[in-house]
Amino acid sequence: MKKVVLLLLLYFFTTPSFSQNETNKLKLQKDRLMLHNVAIYLRNVNQGSIDIDSAMILACKAHKLPYTLANDEGFNDGSNFPGNNLISNNYARGAELLLPRLNTIDQIKLSLQIGSFYLFKAGAKKNDLENALLYINKAQKLAEKSRIQKWLFQSKFLLAKYYYQAGKQQLSSTIFSQLVNAARKTKNDKILAEAIDNRGTFMPNSDKKKAVILSEALAIYKKTGNKEKEIETYMKIIPVHFWTGDMKLAKEELLTCLNLQKKIGFLYTQYTETTISYIELFHNNYKDALYYALESVSSMKKTKDYAFADSFYIRLGNVYNSTGYYDDAIKFYQKGIEYNQRELNAGTWYKSFFGSVRSLMDNSKYSEALKYLENNSKKYPPKNNLDNMILNQLKARCYEELGKLKEAEACYEKLDLFAKKLNSIETVKDAADCYSIMALFYIKIHKPYKAKEITERILSTSSKTEGYSRYALELALFKIDSVNGNYLSAIEHMRSYSRIQDSMDNITKNRDYENLKFKFETSAKVQNIKSLKQQTNLQKRELHTSKLLNTISVSSLFLLLIIIILLYNRAKIKQRNTSRLELKEKEIKLKNVKLERLLEEKEWLLKEIHHRVKNNLQTVISLLNSQSSYLKDDLAISTIKNSQNRIYAMSLIHQRLYREDNVSMIDMPEYCNELVEYLKESFNAEYIHFEVKIDPIELDISQAIALGLIINEVITNSIKYAFKDTKNCIITLLLSEISENCYKLLISDNGIGILDVVKMQNSDSFGMTLINGLSNTLEGDLSIENKNGVSFQLLFKRILDKD
Repeated sequence: MKKVVLLLLLYFFTTPSFSQNETNKLKLQKDRLMLHNVAIYLRNVNQGSIDIDSAMILACKAHKLPYTLANDEGFNDGSNFPGNNLISNNYARGAELLLPRLNTIDQIKLSLQIGSFYLFKAGAKKNDLENALLYINKAQKLAEKSRIQKWLFQSKFLLAKYYYQAGKQQLSSTIFSQLVNAARKTKNDKILAEAIDNRGTFMPNSDKKKAVILSEALAIYKKTGNKEKEIETYMKIIPVHFWTGDMKLAKEELLTCLNLQKKIGFLYTQYTETTISYIELFHNNYKDALYYALESVSSMKKTKDYAFADSFYIRLGNVYNSTGYYDDAIKFYQKGIEYNQRELNAGTWYKSFFGSVRSLMDNSKYSEALKYLENNSKKYPPKNNLDNMILNQLKARCYEELGKLKEAEACYEKLDLFAKKLNSIETVKDAADCYSIMALFYIKIHKPYKAKEITERILSTSSKTEGYSRYALELALFKIDSVNGNYLSAIEHMRSYSRIQDSMDNITKNRDYENLKFKFETSAKVQNIKSLKQQTNLQKRELHTSKLLNTISVSSLFLLLIIIILLYNRAKIKQRNTSRLELKEKEIKLKNVKLERLLEEKEWLLKEIHHRVKNNLQTVISLLNSQSSYLKDDLAISTIKNSQNRIYAMSLIHQRLYREDNVSMIDMPEYCNELVEYLKESFNAEYIHFEVKIDPIELDISQAIALGLIINEVITNSIKYAFKDTKNCIITLLLSEISENCYKLLISDNGIGILDVVKMQNSDSFGMTLINGLSNTLEGDLSIENKNGVSFQLLFKRILDKD
């Protein structure tokens, strides 16, 4: 029954309505695009401190979408398949129970879904990876059995992803390459694009080949008109160009991506716009940087996607801070911190904290900046090497500007320790920025050799570090070359430094920039006015609603009074019915008591009958015993003795029924043991070893009496005739259930045996006639063997109650 209920529940949860299926199909691609968009942005804005799986989990939480959606594109096209909803609700066990009852294709889909669930599970452990491999292999075997091309590829794609997650990147790469080669032979653009896409996706952003491979997939998506996949592929390519130094190309791709998003009506453009703002800010294009930073905030408000608002306000704060609007910058940094405390913690809020410190420093408030820095770093200590490095660089600058050079140098040394631990491509730029400022400090304290060592370390990574602040580095190189007498090189560095300085000075005079800032502030004020109007209208509506509620309340009270009267009347009727039911219940209880008494009387009478029968049989045994004392003929005495034993076998049954609560069934193990002990004592057969093994069997009185008489006859014959002497004499009695309601009785001895078994079985002696007659009564199959003694075997069935 429990299994039936469970299966019905599974069916209920795995059968969405037709309209739900259609809705899923329509929005599935855009949902996946949004998840990948957000996750890739979070991975990059956190500079590699969280992996793509963790970023995807944050994206799913922010938009209340199942995590499975991020990884099941190849086998979930939005159409319903049984068990998918169970996995989406993290009930993998339910899906596993459902799996054997599905057809082959649905089994493949669900096996892949279960495998993917375990493979990309948050904080996946060894056991999860083992479960993932189990279901991936199951899907692969089913796919090979079905010989359907799509499922063969999908199962192998997931196997390659498994090896990547398990840390076997080389094996994963080999399988992906084999799949790409196999896909080319299919002449199927969809399969080929997916194979190339998967191969490129599972490569590090530091490998430029990743962008080349993904570009081929991009070309196929363009050719087939798959805009969502085209945008998604751009998102995977851009970080490669961004982090490997080609920021100009990254910006072009971002602009293309933004246009595509707008064409297909994708509203969550803020993640692309804020990244463009970052690149424009790096290139000192402050007007464009401000424009895209403002656009990102505007898009965030339109979509009401405030989950990661802190990162957009940080970017806006950075633009204001870079152009000298320190108060505005601090305002937006504080907004970022406030949103982080309300929304999901994506790990970016610490940048708001650093941004606020930089604004104070750029405004020459070093004491205030240092105090703010120390208080907050104690309350919220940095959790990774990157934040530790930046924290020490900011502390060092504050100490330096306050004239505490020893404390500054100690902080720079700590900075160096944390910077050396950073080895990812995403953190090289920040390390270069910090080292540039550190080099200027060592020139200031007259240690140009240390400054030169640091600048050489920066320049050695020139191919990877387009994106760090050349402003401080050019000034440091100018001063180092000046000290060392390299005047031509010093002049070039001074020119580069001056160009950057002029660009920064001119921005405050830029009318377009001021216009943008004014428009944004005006827009904010208009928004506030709209908000106030909405509040006024809301209050009016609330007043009208209040009046309406008063009218409804009076009507409701009147209706309530009527309902109370009806309920009272209903209660009185129910009370009368209850009284009637109680009277009937008492009558039924009285009848039950009478029936119980009758049953007890019946059982007592049956016991009394068995007691009387037992006493009568004992009287007969006593009379026979008295008669035997007057006889001198051995044959007559033996005959009487045998009759006594037979009567005792029947008497023993009635005695047991009298003693036991059950007056119709005989417990055979106790009965047989007691009968054997009686026969052993009756014939003084202490020299014989009886091996008795009786299964826990209960038989009714008629079968038990017949069986007892047979056991009596056979054992009596064995005691009297089987043994020549008193050494090593064994009689075996076995009663076992060989199948349901079918039993076997086996009585054997290790005596002298008999010459002719057939003759004995057909004998007309009273004992043999009795055994045959009783066997027929039991409807049993009797067989006698002469093998190391005589063996009697009887197979019979339980007589079942016909009623």
